[in-house]
Amino acid sequence: MTSAVLQSRNGNEPARPGFRHLYIIDAVTLFALMAAITVVRFGFGWPTYPRSHYFIGFGIATVLHMTVCYFGGFYEYEQRLGHRPWLPRAMLLTFMAVGGDATVTLLTGRYLMPRGNLVVLAVAASVLISFNRWAARRVRLRRFGKPWMLLVGTNDDIDSAKQHLGDNERDAVIAGSLTDGPDVWSGICAEAERIGATDLLLLSGQPLEEIYPEPLGELELRGIGVYRRVTAADTLLGLQRSRQIGGMPFVALREHALPLCRLRFKRLLDLAYLTLSAPVVLPLAASVAAYVRARVGRGVLYRQERVGRGGVPFMLLKFRTMARDAERNGPVLAGENDPRVVSGMRWLRRTRLDELPQLWNVLTGSMSIVGPRPERPQIVARLEREIPGYGRRHDVPPGITGLAQTQGHYQTDPGYKLGHDLQYVVNWSPVLDWEIMAKSLVVMARRNAR
Repeated sequence: MTSAVLQSRNGNEPARPGFRHLYIIDAVTLFALMAAITVVRFGFGWPTYPRSHYFIGFGIATVLHMTVCYFGGFYEYEQRLGHRPWLPRAMLLTFMAVGGDATVTLLTGRYLMPRGNLVVLAVAASVLISFNRWAARRVRLRRFGKPWMLLVGTNDDIDSAKQHLGDNERDAVIAGSLTDGPDVWSGICAEAERIGATDLLLLSGQPLEEIYPEPLGELELRGIGVYRRVTAADTLLGLQRSRQIGGMPFVALREHALPLCRLRFKRLLDLAYLTLSAPVVLPLAASVAAYVRARVGRGVLYRQERVGRGGVPFMLLKFRTMARDAERNGPVLAGENDPRVVSGMRWLRRTRLDELPQLWNVLTGSMSIVGPRPERPQIVARLEREIPGYGRRHDVPPGITGLAQTQGHYQTDPGYKLGHDLQYVVNWSPVLDWEIMAKSLVVMARRNAR
C-alpha cells in the first residue's frame, strides 16, 4: 500500500494543526459573541462607558474563557471514534469562566461587560464552543477521510460488531479483522500499518496484560487509537467514562493517562502553593539548615540522582542527615534504625523536614509537591524489568509526597506501590492533591508521636 494511500486514511494529523486553529477560531468568535450580545441589547449606543472600555473587557473575558477551556481539556487531541458530547462539558467550563468574569468585577470594580450579558453569555458561549468543535470535526472528516477500523476478537464478536458498525457508524470504515489468539499481538502493529488502520477495536474483553505496555505503546506512537469494548465483568470496576461506537460501549486505552493541559494546570497549582507557603517555609528551611550545619558541619545539602518525569534523571536535594561516607560501598536503602544517621538527626527524617530542600526541585519544575516518589536510576531499571508498566508512573513529575506514601508503608511491595501511583496518575485532580497533602501531615504527626 502506498504512503499516499496510507496518509489519506490516517486521520491522526501528527502536527495537530486543526487544534491550533481552534485557538484562533474560539478567540474570534467569543469576542464577536460578546460584542453581538451587547449590540442586540443596547444597539450601538452602549451604556455608561465608551466602547473602548468594553472592547478591553471583552478581550479580558475572552482570554479568561479560553484559559478555562484549555485547562479543561478542550484543546487536547480528540480521538476520532465515539467522542464524548461537547455541550455538557462546554456548559460546565463556560459557567466557571462566567464566574471568573464576575470575580474580576468584584475584585477590580471594573465591569468587563454589562451585567445582564453574563447570563446570556453563559448559555450562548457553551453552544458556540460546542459548534466550533462540531464544525472542526466535520472539516477533519472531509480533509482526512473516514477512520479505518481494525477489529480484533472472536469470530462471533467480529460478526456482531460488523453488523452494529454498519448500522450505526457510517462515518467509519471497517478495514479488516483479526481473530483473537495467542499470536495475534505480535503482528498487530504490522497488520494495522499494512491495511492503513487508524483505530483498533478490541471486542472480546481481552486481558489488558496482553496489550499493555506493548503493543499499546507502539500503537500510540503510530497515532492509532485503541478501544476496548466494555463487558459485563468490566462494570464491576466502576467505570465512569465510556464512549459509544456503533451503539456499543467502549473505553479508550492510552499509554499516557494525563494530558498536557492537566500537567500544566498541576504545575500552575504547584507554583501557587509555593507562593502562598513561602512566608512560613522560608524561615523554617533557614532554621533547619542552621541546625544541620551545626550537627553535620559543611555540606548541608545532599544531592542524589533520581528519575523524573519521562524517565529523565535529575538531582534531588535533601538536608544531609547521614555521615559523608554513608555510601562508600555503594547505594544502600535506609533502614528504620540506620546506624549511618548522624546523632540528633533522626527526628528530621521522622518528620520529613530533611526533604524541605525539595521545594527547590518543585520550583525548578523537576518535581511536584504531590506525585509518585522518585527512585534511583538503578532501582528504576530493575523494577521496569520486573514489573510491566512500571514506567507509566513517570507520566507526571515525581512528588515530595504521594498516594503510596499515605496509603502504604515503607516496606510495601513495589508492585503494590505502583498500583497507588497509577491510581493517582489516572485520577489526578486538585482535590486529590489536597487530600494527600492533608493525610501526609497526619502521617508525619503520627510518626513524630511514636
